[in-house]
Amino acid sequence: MKILRKIHKKIGILPIFIIGIFAVLALFGDLLCPYDPNAQNLMKITNPMSTSNLLGTDHLGRDLLSRTIAGAQTTLKAVAVIILFAASFGMTVGLISGFLGGWIDEILMRIVEFGLSVPSLVIALGFIGVFGTGYWNMVFAVSVAWYPIYARLTRGVVISVIHQPYIESLRVLGASRLRIVLKHIFPEALGAIMIYASVDAGILALVIANLSFLGLGVQPPMSEWGQMLVTALPYLEQSPRQVIVPGVSLTIMVIGFNILGERIALSNNPKPLENKIFQKRRELFRLKNQEI
Repeated sequence: MKILRKIHKKIGILPIFIIGIFAVLALFGDLLCPYDPNAQNLMKITNPMSTSNLLGTDHLGRDLLSRTIAGAQTTLKAVAVIILFAASFGMTVGLISGFLGGWIDEILMRIVEFGLSVPSLVIALGFIGVFGTGYWNMVFAVSVAWYPIYARLTRGVVISVIHQPYIESLRVLGASRLRIVLKHIFPEALGAIMIYASVDAGILALVIANLSFLGLGVQPPMSEWGQMLVTALPYLEQSPRQVIVPGVSLTIMVIGFNILGERIALSNNPKPLENKIFQKRRELFRLKNQEI
């Protein structure tokens, strides 16, 4: 309970509530879906909201609520895998480059800078063009396109930490390179990566939706919000609900991740002293000076 109170105090209830809802949908979506997301019923095409179909049905008679929940599963699973792969590989490259330095740093950073010079979406489109469309091909393509960001960020943290006096002291005391990296440098890099990844998750959700919207990501009949948007566009006037529901869901998820990242970043910054505390400390300082 103390940990939960500490998290609530630092981050706030809004991002925890938003991300918590989508996390529950992703983890328990199979149990929460009232119907099979891909089950078609041509007798219920574009039915309005009712007790049997809380959000109505789409142009193929599929339950819109079930497909929205399944879309949350698809998006969050892809976001989690991409961040895990890109951050792991990027951190490895950044740690090796920043710690070893020299020609290894030069070679690795030139590769990373080349990746950063080309828009990530263009790199992802190139890999999809080579390996073909599909869910896991999209995940792999975006992961490869995203790792240079994490590699560059990790190297910057390593360079700033490695020149600290306590690292030099550890070297003098005979600590091994592996111990210095794992015990002292890696935690610092991981903290920076986690803050960045919390914001990056919202961007990745948009990228996944964009690729699926273009027909290069998730393929029918698999549920995904971007894919749901593009298939529902011809029925916008007849049933705008098919576009509004996945669009609003994606917007709320992105806002939730952005707020979460902002709150985590601000929680790590030193807080200014309140006026009462500042006055009290100033008075104590004045009294001590008088005693001297």
